[in-house]
Amino acid sequence: MQPYIVSFILKNRQTLIERWEEELGAVRDENYLGSVSESVFENTSHDFMQFIIEIIEMDQEQAKERLSAFADRYIQSGWPLAYFTKGLQAFRRVLLVALSENESEVSELVKTFSELENWIDGVINQLVYDYTGSWEDIFEMQKLSLLELSAPLIPVFQGVTVMPLIGTIDTQRAKLIMENLLDGVIKHRSQVVLIDITGVPVVDTMVAHHIIQASEAVRLVGATCILVGIRPEIAQTIVNLGIDLSKFPTKSTLKKGIESALEMTNKKMVDL
Repeated sequence: MQPYIVSFILKNRQTLIERWEEELGAVRDENYLGSVSESVFENTSHDFMQFIIEIIEMDQEQAKERLSAFADRYIQSGWPLAYFTKGLQAFRRVLLVALSENESEVSELVKTFSELENWIDGVINQLVYDYTGSWEDIFEMQKLSLLELSAPLIPVFQGVTVMPLIGTIDTQRAKLIMENLLDGVIKHRSQVVLIDITGVPVVDTMVAHHIIQASEAVRLVGATCILVGIRPEIAQTIVNLGIDLSKFPTKSTLKKGIESALEMTNKKMVDL
């Protein structure tokens, strides 16, 4: 940014901050900041304004580095990107009004406006880039964590294991289910595997196809698959879609499935 603009901002720092603070008050009225307390908003706004004033004096690389660190800090605390973009737009308005009051030459004002516009746009673009990248990283980490927990295979008796499924089953998750199922059957030396779909909200043709594939794979490694947790509405959907689940046993509840699994492995539960 031109030395003249930097000098003007630093010289009129207090006045600009006071005007800018009024503009930020209007930004707070937006719905996405309704739950933020007065003290937290004031402290954040103060930090934001002081930070922008400080990086105006820095060279491009240093300002970029500081801006990324600033964005990371507020991303982690959950502040919306819109607050900072709207805040920078408010700063631009305040600064242009102040410059127009001080600058009488139209040509110089236009030149100053162009310089300021480019600088503000650069800061906004950097904030958007940092916010987008950080949220993508967080999303991917959460997605991987959920996938690791989305298809567990739990041994309940010798030779009997259960795989409880919760949530929507897509192609990627179906692949993970298949891998965990086959690895678990071999690892636990399972004779019977119970796939519990009690927590699966919708069973359509694709979901049924994945379950059938999983049961066939289990059969090929020498175990039997029982589908449990078939609710009445799920049973009706399966019939209406014409899905054939006759190739492997089905039970309405996990309890009934375990009883069948024990019979198949020559075991039974006895009350003492």
